[in-house]
Amino acid sequence: MLLSELVATSRAVTATPSRTAKVEQLAATLRRAAAEQPGRVDTVVTYLSGSLPQRRTGVSWRSLVGLPAPAEQATLTVADVDAAAEQLALASGSGSAAARTRLVQQLFSRATADEQAWLRAVFVGEARQGAADGIMLQAIATAAAVPDGAVRRAVMLAGRTGPVAVAALTGGTVALDAIGLEVGRPLRPMLAAAAPDVATALATLGREVALEAKLDGIRLQAHLDDGAVGLFTRTLENVTNRLPEVVDLVRRLPVRRAVLDGEVIALGGDGRPLPFQVTGARTASSADPERMRAEVPLTVRFFDLLHVDGVDLVDRPLEERWARLAAAAPAGQLVARVTTDDLAKAQGFFAEVVAAGHEGVVVKDLHRPYAAGRRSPGWVKVKPRHTLDLVVLAVEWGSGRRRGWLSNIHLGARDADTGGLVMLGKTFKGMTDEMLRWQTARFRRLAVGDPDASRVVRLRPEQVVEVAFDGVQRSPRYPGGLALRFARVLRYRDDKPVDQVDTIQSLRQLLS
Repeated sequence: MLLSELVATSRAVTATPSRTAKVEQLAATLRRAAAEQPGRVDTVVTYLSGSLPQRRTGVSWRSLVGLPAPAEQATLTVADVDAAAEQLALASGSGSAAARTRLVQQLFSRATADEQAWLRAVFVGEARQGAADGIMLQAIATAAAVPDGAVRRAVMLAGRTGPVAVAALTGGTVALDAIGLEVGRPLRPMLAAAAPDVATALATLGREVALEAKLDGIRLQAHLDDGAVGLFTRTLENVTNRLPEVVDLVRRLPVRRAVLDGEVIALGGDGRPLPFQVTGARTASSADPERMRAEVPLTVRFFDLLHVDGVDLVDRPLEERWARLAAAAPAGQLVARVTTDDLAKAQGFFAEVVAAGHEGVVVKDLHRPYAAGRRSPGWVKVKPRHTLDLVVLAVEWGSGRRRGWLSNIHLGARDADTGGLVMLGKTFKGMTDEMLRWQTARFRRLAVGDPDASRVVRLRPEQVVEVAFDGVQRSPRYPGGLALRFARVLRYRDDKPVDQVDTIQSLRQLLS
């Protein structure tokens, strides 16, 4: 299949605001891919979602400066691009930079002007064409003439969209139904909706609930299979080799096979959580894990069990999953928890958790199954303040005492309907001198073009930031028609991908 067909589809999807039109255009291309090269459907779906199967290739914006003149005829195929991306991802060691430069030049010399623009965006993670996850799943269902629900469930269990598209387009519902939970293969984690306070969360769920401490750590999915352990983050990154103490702990569980959901966190000697950056740096580092284990030991707290000794539990109610978890893991490895329908007791537990230095609570419906891969009304998180995870779209050079530092950041939310990013304000509050130094270096690397050429520096939308705010107000000043009141930076988050930042739709609900 020619790359030009995907580029044309991507441009068409970007150009239309209609969700129905997006789905139809994507579905038509998927059907063609399945008819011509069924073995390439996985790659086609990934490309149409604006990313690469290889995820990291070592190609940056600076390496895409001085590209060769574009080709006049479209000859590049999807297979050609995938092979080049694989070579780029594998390049390492002495001479790898020169090798990448040569591979980039070879690939781009064969691309037309439109293909070069698309390749540039997808290689550096800036391809925002409106094919959001929900739209792509609907397009797969439409192309294969199968129920949306069957596709969503299969993606939940498979973790990735591409293999599910292959199954749907080549085997229909029967093939989708055959996709199940596999120990050792990460599935998409269940996510929580948000509420401003405990009373609202209890009213939303409407009956006896579980309240669990929300730790300020890294989400971790642990797989145990006869002594073999796999550890995965919320983005499904394999971090097994970085966390030897967690591997040892999981191996000691009194079960043979299991899939557990939890949080890993660095605690101080007093049992209080260390700053999030400590946990984040530890889980991100692959250098000398045993030394890091001694210097920054990690603690794990489990809160769900999705499989145990041959029994899948994702469709079982939380009440049963928790009972089985309590039997499979020592009490000291479980998250703090109470069950109640009493508001005073719930608020008391919330206050205790916050006083202990944790983020807040997650209020959970005891009767709900595990709804992986999406925000479910069965889980509602409550923090002691309004917070959002947003993406930094641009940054401004500071003045006065902040002169020489990149300071005022432009904040963007995700549009759940289009998959695009919508600006909704700026802030420079909450930034320490240490944070300013860090973000100046970080945003120089993310700059689109020369960061010293203008006061406002546009960025590749890759850095997620958590901000606190006092409220939402209408504002014609920003594209989303909304602005945050008294927004201030809490922390930068490297553990969360841009496609999981908060949506402009959720902000509109706060306004109403």
